[in-house]
Amino acid sequence: MSSTEIDLRSYDVPFSDAHDFAQMVLPLSGRLTLDINGQGAVLHPLRAAFIAPGLVHTQFSHEPNASLILDFDLASVPAETAGLLAERPFAPVSAATAKLVDFMGMLQEQGAASTGVLANWTPLLLASLTAQPIRPASRLQAALTRFEAQPAQPWDTGSMAKVACLSVSSLHRVFREELDTTPLAWLNAMRLRFVCRQLVESSLPIAQLATLAGYADQSALTHAMRRAMDITPLAYRKQNQTKIR
Repeated sequence: MSSTEIDLRSYDVPFSDAHDFAQMVLPLSGRLTLDINGQGAVLHPLRAAFIAPGLVHTQFSHEPNASLILDFDLASVPAETAGLLAERPFAPVSAATAKLVDFMGMLQEQGAASTGVLANWTPLLLASLTAQPIRPASRLQAALTRFEAQPAQPWDTGSMAKVACLSVSSLHRVFREELDTTPLAWLNAMRLRFVCRQLVESSLPIAQLATLAGYADQSALTHAMRRAMDITPLAYRKQNQTKIR
């Protein structure tokens, strides 16, 4: 391929593919299992994957999930970067990388991931993924998966800490170390991502989406979206529902 392309996808039943371009799988929420040429791993927002050109890969999931899929020409990437990607096809996602992925995920959902933005973002992403050292498995992943699967639960730092098997102070410390944010800031952002996807992909009433995402009512959701994104749920749905399928 001659250009860089990005898409937002979810996976369910097993699907195998191979292509002559390179691909990054960058999970935004949930988990999916990916096998690359016989080597498998579970992907989640703290673990991404690089698929080299020509390799057969199979992906599937038994839970709701969403990932950014970046297709690019490996020949356009510096040889050193390409080598580092190939050495570690399943790469941990640092706090800095997670912010880059979340940024592009939001732009993609809004239909604002222009060619120019993508051209500047891709080198930053690849540099961020290849610059970080190998680190231990996340202490938060099991808890994050549960929070994402149950956004309607009345989570607070106490209940989040209990699920993560940490004290409240340790929960704050680990969130800062691994995600460079606070538990409640992460929770608010996760709920907004959930709402944005549902506004685009479903026709559920906004009041029902507010409840499903853990907001007290539609007014609370509207206030949260206005504060974080300067847009109402209804306006977001009208602008984006026909752009992502």
